[in-house]
Amino acid sequence: MNNLIKIKDVSSKYDITARTLRYYEDMGLLTSTRSDDYAYRMYDENAIIRLEQILILRKLNISIKDIQRVFNTSGSDVVLEVLGKKVQSIDNEVSLLHELKEIVLDFIRELEKVNFAENTDIKLLYNKAKDIETHLVNTEYIGKPSNINRLIEITEKLDKKIPDIMVVSIPQFKAVTCGDQPFEDMFKEGGYMYQLWQYYHLYKPVIFDCVDFLITKNDKAEWICAVKDGVTNDDVSPFKLYDFPGGLYAMAVSIDEDNESIHKVEHKVGQWIENTNFEFDKNRNIMFNMPYIYEDGRDAAYQDIEKGLGYKQMQRYFPIKLKDGI
Repeated sequence: MNNLIKIKDVSSKYDITARTLRYYEDMGLLTSTRSDDYAYRMYDENAIIRLEQILILRKLNISIKDIQRVFNTSGSDVVLEVLGKKVQSIDNEVSLLHELKEIVLDFIRELEKVNFAENTDIKLLYNKAKDIETHLVNTEYIGKPSNINRLIEITEKLDKKIPDIMVVSIPQFKAVTCGDQPFEDMFKEGGYMYQLWQYYHLYKPVIFDCVDFLITKNDKAEWICAVKDGVTNDDVSPFKLYDFPGGLYAMAVSIDEDNESIHKVEHKVGQWIENTNFEFDKNRNIMFNMPYIYEDGRDAAYQDIEKGLGYKQMQRYFPIKLKDGI
């Protein structure tokens, strides 16, 4: 008992949360001890050594999945392979950064020839900059056109940021549905979204104050809205009610609804899932919705969000499940 260290002391000494320590245990990386006369986790000398190894590998941005491989294999082959890949990744990043530096220097040399002191409109420059990534490739650039294409390629490769992801459990609920419909029919004037919203007074929030989800299904989609208790098919005719099963989802946020940001978020979430003990649940579909500030109606809520944030915020839900055998 005297040789064991309490979880709060380990947390304080290594500046790590108790929640993270428990997570390492759940992943099979760390083992704690409990005694009959003490309810909290405690760690022996071997566990502390193992924790220090974990923290070093995490400082090197080694994934949990690769750390599991390192600890589950005897000998040094796996750790040398993992660290070797890390060195190669660093070399590739350094090379890209050097190339990016040269492109930026080229831009600086070109901009030094331009006189911004006359007829400068800061707002116009801001709006132009906002559209750069979308339109730059298709613009007749007066400098070096190859720089533009390479700039976008390099920044994409260097962008390894994973969006903040929450694992959320969406409960079962009764919903009104428009059924599977062509995606373009959802948003046109008088389309299914507008028809469903005539029943807004019957809806209730499910998660994050949102009452609805758009479920993507290849070239079609299904819009569903959670209804209050007691609502019947007659109340929402010609639409139908059904029981949404709920489940686990990885939730991430994208903005402005443009296809590029949507695809980028989907790719990053896919990377995140690969490094967890979850996997994509192919039996369910990706969903999305947008948060509402108040419940005076969909259009008013959207206007309030855009007025406050300056952009639309989309919450995307990726169905996940634990991998087999876990």
